[in-house]
Amino acid sequence: MIDLHCHSTCSDGSESPASLVRLAAGAGLSALALTDHDGLSGLREAEEAACSAGIELVPGCEVSCAFSPGSLHILCYFVEEGDGPLQSQLERLRADRASRNERLVARLNELGIEITLEEVAAEAGGDTLGRPHFAAALVRKGVSGSYQAAFDDLLGKGGPAYIPKAFVSAEETLAAAAGSRALTVLAHPLSLSLAPPALESFVISLREAGLTGMECLYGRYAPEERAGLVRIAERNGLVATGGSDYHGSFKPDLAVGVGRGDLEVPDSVLSALKERRTA
Repeated sequence: MIDLHCHSTCSDGSESPASLVRLAAGAGLSALALTDHDGLSGLREAEEAACSAGIELVPGCEVSCAFSPGSLHILCYFVEEGDGPLQSQLERLRADRASRNERLVARLNELGIEITLEEVAAEAGGDTLGRPHFAAALVRKGVSGSYQAAFDDLLGKGGPAYIPKAFVSAEETLAAAAGSRALTVLAHPLSLSLAPPALESFVISLREAGLTGMECLYGRYAPEERAGLVRIAERNGLVATGGSDYHGSFKPDLAVGVGRGDLEVPDSVLSALKERRTA
């Protein structure tokens, strides 16, 4: 079994890249993809740990794209640190994230909540800060009773401390990924909030723009939801991929490799992706 969707402290997960790999090895996985948001900084540490653990690391990232009514995320696989169109896009998104964090600190201060960027950084354990780390800091300071409460009352969309992030278009991300020889997969498709016919129509448009696969076997989806997504993928020539979307303590219901306990992503999925990349 494999897991093609996991996050570390280099974005919004609670485990370091090396710790994440050790969890994957302990779960008996043969391969793991590190797909931190908008960045690749954890790949080197994860690769070293994967070599020691004897499992394969698939280098990747997850990019948030502009979309309505729901949310659209694209997983990019086989992308390395260095120069390239996708790497340049990620650098721009990281710069926006840094600016957004500073504005979020200012907004919380305006709301009478004393918090500093240094306090948030202490929760991150890595060089990438995001709203989960703000939530953890707010819980630690006693401002919020729980991680979820911090989002519900302050940080979530529509909340008094919500600061929108920069988004790129799906087409821009697909083109940048292709220019960097990366493969692209639509993450957790039901987050698009589209009815099945509209979802399939949209997936077809993404396939025509270069999409390789769709994350059908997702950690939080019910068996019938996964089966329906697999049928859409197969009808449209897409690789039906899967992953837990592990975030550690920030999504405590999900475990590496097994999601909520019933996730099984066979290694044939990774073989199919590699075949598409070779082609």
